[in-house]
Amino acid sequence: MVDLDSLPSLRDVADRHGLRARRSLGQNFLFDENLLDRIARSAGDLSGATVLEIGPGPGGLTRALLRAGAENVIALEKDRRGMDALRSLVTVADGRLTVIEGDAMKQDLATIAPGRLIVVGNLPFNIATELLMRLAEGSDQIDRMVLMFQKEVGDRIAAKPGSKSYGRLSVMVQWMCEVESCFDVPPSAFVPAPKVSATVLRITPRAQTAFPATRESLRAVTAAAFGQRRKTMRNALKPILDDPEAALVGAGLSPSIRAERIDLAGFCSLAREFEARTK
Repeated sequence: MVDLDSLPSLRDVADRHGLRARRSLGQNFLFDENLLDRIARSAGDLSGATVLEIGPGPGGLTRALLRAGAENVIALEKDRRGMDALRSLVTVADGRLTVIEGDAMKQDLATIAPGRLIVVGNLPFNIATELLMRLAEGSDQIDRMVLMFQKEVGDRIAAKPGSKSYGRLSVMVQWMCEVESCFDVPPSAFVPAPKVSATVLRITPRAQTAFPATRESLRAVTAAAFGQRRKTMRNALKPILDDPEAALVGAGLSPSIRAERIDLAGFCSLAREFEARTK
């Protein structure tokens, strides 16, 4: 059993190692152990699991994952100050914690661990979207992800057709993954407090994409569609298709429909039409 009671408080750890959140790294730290435990529980049963934690900082979520029974936690930290802060936690983790210095935007998951992974993290706001897409597109090793985002971004990821938040990010992520909203976190929970709330999502990679389409074609049609979302699709697709009306009809869509009204199946059908007409 990990003797976490023997450790100094998270605030003391942060102070001791000069861990002030850096805006350049998109850092905001959580010290509330109830919230940290709730994030860990959102990942489901961790017994027997290998958990990759991205950006552990002073180690609050790392402690929560160990308390939740994770068999093996691999903490990937870019900030050298965080590496120093985690040393005492490694000592009491009884072989269940490995700390790796590295950049999650560059790290190959296969070099971290050979088997299946649960990915958990309070993601830096400044790279969260890009990092999510990288994880989702290379998700063969990932069972599920529990990740924290700026609320506006999280709402876009989970949005459904017809909502203001629904857009290209919603389509691309949901094509590859199932997305569930877990709970929101107020600015006051963070140190320092950001200007916006955050939200925790559980994201589960699909065994296969939701509907047939190529990534390149789906990217192309969603970029055109949501790049000019006030236009009808007939007009929005003119820059990438010679006869957008015929493509829309072929995909079973009205040429006068707007992007936010098209569901995932519709966009994938349109992506297949686009590919057939641009080969």
